[in-house]
Amino acid sequence: MEPQIQYVKTTDGVSIAYYAMGQGTPLVIMNLPNSHLQMEWQMSDVRQTYEAAARLGTLARYDPRGFGLSDRDVNDFSIEALLRDLQAVVDRLELKSFNLLSYGWSSPLAIAFAAAQPDRVLKLVLWPGYARLPETWTEAIGKMLALDISNWEFVTESLMRFGQGWSDEMSGPAAATLREAITPQTLSEWFRQAKDWDVRDLLAQVTSPTMLVQEKYDKHIDPQVARELATAMPDARLVILDAETRPGRLAQAVSALLPFLGGGSAVPEVQQPQTLPHDTAIILFTDIEGSTAMTQRLGDARDVLREHERIVREALKAHGGSEVKTIGDGFMASFGSATKALECAIALQRAFDDRNASLPAHPEALEGRAEHHAPIKVRIGLNAGEPIAEDEELFGTVVITAARIAAQAQGGEILVSDVVRQLVAGKGFLFADRGETVLRGFEDPVRVYEVRW
Repeated sequence: MEPQIQYVKTTDGVSIAYYAMGQGTPLVIMNLPNSHLQMEWQMSDVRQTYEAAARLGTLARYDPRGFGLSDRDVNDFSIEALLRDLQAVVDRLELKSFNLLSYGWSSPLAIAFAAAQPDRVLKLVLWPGYARLPETWTEAIGKMLALDISNWEFVTESLMRFGQGWSDEMSGPAAATLREAITPQTLSEWFRQAKDWDVRDLLAQVTSPTMLVQEKYDKHIDPQVARELATAMPDARLVILDAETRPGRLAQAVSALLPFLGGGSAVPEVQQPQTLPHDTAIILFTDIEGSTAMTQRLGDARDVLREHERIVREALKAHGGSEVKTIGDGFMASFGSATKALECAIALQRAFDDRNASLPAHPEALEGRAEHHAPIKVRIGLNAGEPIAEDEELFGTVVITAARIAAQAQGGEILVSDVVRQLVAGKGFLFADRGETVLRGFEDPVRVYEVRW
């Protein structure tokens, strides 16, 4: 999933680079000063988070004037000028309303836009939230930018560690992005103007539901700043991230943001993928929810079963799965790749969802067999391990566990074991922790995750 970068001109003639990907409720992300549409995709946790966002709706990103792939030859970094960049992008994309998220040092810009166009901003996220740059930032950063810029690498890494709170491990890639995003001279001019931004008088005009994201270990944004903002804004709430690592804070943030923005409670994985022995198989089970009741109601559900079989076999073929056997109203299949198995499961649920959506509202009024028009809701469960192979069949605990996990699902759901989740960590899939459950026939509880599709 790679962004297709395009350009739009602002009302004052500045070319702004932007992209939009995904479908659904738009989320526009502002990011200063570390904004470079191409470079940020080389940072794994940023890329995975954006890919996850694009799975839930339309993700829109842009480089402000002076930064990244947008026009660099500018010197006006007033709030009014920078908001022309955002205005040009959302107008070009014809976004009548959207969620707006500001990250880094762009909070005053987002506040100003939400105050000016309250009907356009559905929900607002400020990470971190403040109406003017804190003095603890402006004094220290001013000193850093006054250093000998011939050692630009040292200056940028210091900025990322101090101003953004990046760890030593992540500060290198972040600083490299910053060096590509802006020149030393432009960054100094931008900061000279940005430290005077002040939108405190606009806070009461922000009527959009707002989430303020505060990091517990942020040395520069005092919790009192966020509390004052939450008090001054009509509909604001505060989320405090207390994880000590950046991946941990990211996971906490997304788990809070997705329900707030209307995307459920799933968390994108940002861990490094784990590997298992080469003879490991990923076992997938499908099962039609309520098939017995359907047969009793309709008298003959053969058409439904045939439709289920057709859709499953087409998906297995498209994603490299091997059919092991059919089990009444379900399938057992195996895969050599956890990624392919999950992609197949998601494709299955989308195919059944599309089919059900196309059915007539009152099939009993139609001529012909009513069961042909019955909706199909399928439960899917996956597990990974080393099954016992015998006479072209697979047996063992890994298979039984997969079947029991499928039985825990509701129609339209995909449930997986923790080992499957770990195998696809970092691949952009979204998971919601369903907690530990005791499966029939097992003494020890198993942790199960729902895949958001």
